[in-house]
Amino acid sequence: MEYIAHKDNERVQTVKEHLYGTAELAGFFAERFGKKEWGYCCGMLHDLGKYSKEFQRKIRNDTGERVDHSTAGAKVCNEKGGYYSILSYCIAGHHAGLPDYGNTAIGNSLCGRYNKKICDFKNYEKEIEIPQLHTDPIVFDPTKNLDFSLSVFVRMLYSCLVDADFLDTEAFMKNENTGRVAGKTMQILEEKLEQYIEPWLSNAELESINGRRTEILAHCMEMGKREKGIYRLTVPTGGGKTIASLAFALRHAVKHQMDRIIYVIPYTSIIEQNAQVFREILGAENVLENHCNVEYKDSEEFYPMQLASENWDKPVVVTTNVQFFESLFGNKSSKCRKIHNIANSVVIFDEAQMLPMDYLKPCISVLQELVDNYASSIVLCTATQPALEMFFSSKDKMIELCPCVEEQFRFFERVTYEKIGKISQDELIMRMQGDQSILCIVNTKKAAQELYKKLREERKNIYHLSTNMYPKHRKRVLKLIRERLDNNEKCIVVSTSLVEAGVDLDFDIVYRQIAGLDSLIQAAGRCNRNGKKDLAKSKVYIFDFIDEKKVTNQKLQIETAASVIQDYEKVDDLTGISDYFKRLYHYRGTSLDKKNIMGEFKQMRFNFSKVAKEFKLIEENTKMIYINKELKAEELLNELKTKGASKERLREAGQYCVQIYGDERNENSLFDKLYSNGMLRPISEDMQDFYELVSQKQYSDEWGLDFSVDDVLMM
Repeated sequence: MEYIAHKDNERVQTVKEHLYGTAELAGFFAERFGKKEWGYCCGMLHDLGKYSKEFQRKIRNDTGERVDHSTAGAKVCNEKGGYYSILSYCIAGHHAGLPDYGNTAIGNSLCGRYNKKICDFKNYEKEIEIPQLHTDPIVFDPTKNLDFSLSVFVRMLYSCLVDADFLDTEAFMKNENTGRVAGKTMQILEEKLEQYIEPWLSNAELESINGRRTEILAHCMEMGKREKGIYRLTVPTGGGKTIASLAFALRHAVKHQMDRIIYVIPYTSIIEQNAQVFREILGAENVLENHCNVEYKDSEEFYPMQLASENWDKPVVVTTNVQFFESLFGNKSSKCRKIHNIANSVVIFDEAQMLPMDYLKPCISVLQELVDNYASSIVLCTATQPALEMFFSSKDKMIELCPCVEEQFRFFERVTYEKIGKISQDELIMRMQGDQSILCIVNTKKAAQELYKKLREERKNIYHLSTNMYPKHRKRVLKLIRERLDNNEKCIVVSTSLVEAGVDLDFDIVYRQIAGLDSLIQAAGRCNRNGKKDLAKSKVYIFDFIDEKKVTNQKLQIETAASVIQDYEKVDDLTGISDYFKRLYHYRGTSLDKKNIMGEFKQMRFNFSKVAKEFKLIEENTKMIYINKELKAEELLNELKTKGASKERLREAGQYCVQIYGDERNENSLFDKLYSNGMLRPISEDMQDFYELVSQKQYSDEWGLDFSVDDVLMM
């Protein structure tokens, strides 16, 4: 009898062909981290359940009946015991997702699958021999958390398996015409970059901005020849860290025959800027931009990128913290499929101080695993370097890529900080006079709205920015602000912290309400940004409002920053920055793993499904409020109501939405106050947590959605 795995009209792929094809691919993927035989074995056993008579009847007759074909291989591995039990998680979950260990009473757990009654699949023994495992899964280092290391190994094997399974099936169904394009080699990309920067490298004038940037760039390229490991790139604003980090990564990847470069960035605005720079230098076909705001439409031009977004099979990937870490701690094949391609890569974290504080310990632990067991190098890029050495293994000394760091920061010094203490809103308004351009950043949307409304009563050319405004609205206001700044016209902007990263603005004066030290320094980057003004006159004033209640999830950062700037003469002192993060981590204590993610991996009883639900960098108690004030917005709203919510429509709708926090069960929540007052209505029953603003009077063309009665954080 011929056992069939897949069928396409008259064409068939046998189970044996599919198992061997998947095994070869999974073994090839796992070879990147020295575990080819493990990947091969996992691929060979994953579909043993397709040897049952019931499955063969289903596929031959297209009956549509459900036949469990995933549990069989897991049972075989469990019965064989030893290291094979590690493979059980991957095989049991290759469709449904990596399971929790559970117990015999829970059907979807691994234990439940072991005890599940399934169809007889013993005919596999006629065609398939179980491959032997001769190597240990990981290096057993007594100084490390071996349970966590094993859990990461399971995830990596799972990723190899599900990607290989998808690709082998896709190749059969499309008769090998998949449309996938892998991109150029690292050697070719390095040559492209060298051509791009060749004019810069001739600049040896160190006392110029370009000369300093060249010094940093050249040093990063030289350091790229060093061994794999953990690196820092501590570069001041204006020091050219984007190109310098790319130069290091390409040289490093070529030196060590690495497969790709992955940029992990907290803000989509920075991603879009950096991805565009990389496309211009390296070619658009070599750069995958992968985050919630980009979708590669199903057209001939973008089809290869759409496919690459599934498994990150491009030489340069630019993504978000959310996408990167939620994939590494996910359990579904759609998220995990890509993570084996993180192995043997240079992973660069831009704005490294934005690594998620609530999950810092599990995040650092998984980065340590990538370096120790998966042939990757890590680069932490920022002007405000967090003190992460204490979380990484003591045997890995963090190597700095920027030459003469303190000297570079002195050279690129653009502003003078001044601490003005606690003042009232009226006092702040009195100070914001004269002909200079002024940016004032406050901590809450409420404060931004109140300050703006008071200022506009007696000033002209006042602008407001916050996420109370939908993205297209913000972009229009930013355009007006840039035009005034470019023309050296008076301009006062009141904003929340959204302008602190990825927004290229240059003001004469900045006022910043006290916040985390990294936020204060980021805000200073909007003052005298281009270095064309007098240092002494380019002031960054740090203040707080009298008797203002601190927002809960900012309180610790504010208090820690206040104590540090009291102890150090300069706000941006490099030692002070490190001290700030050390104090902050100390005060956070166990809340650096607030969901106890690390505790869910003990003695091979791993809770993958539970962790995937718990590990959310963006909490899900948010509501999207659709603002229908433009013709295009109205057209799109009608489409959502009549045609439904496709991915493309939802992404486009995001340009007209304000996100607010709330819980229907909490009568004091912001959402409840708006909803109970008749200001919101659901767009459709199928679109959960998506509402239309009913009263257009509630949205101002100046400051956006008016709900200033509540303290709501911008970010």
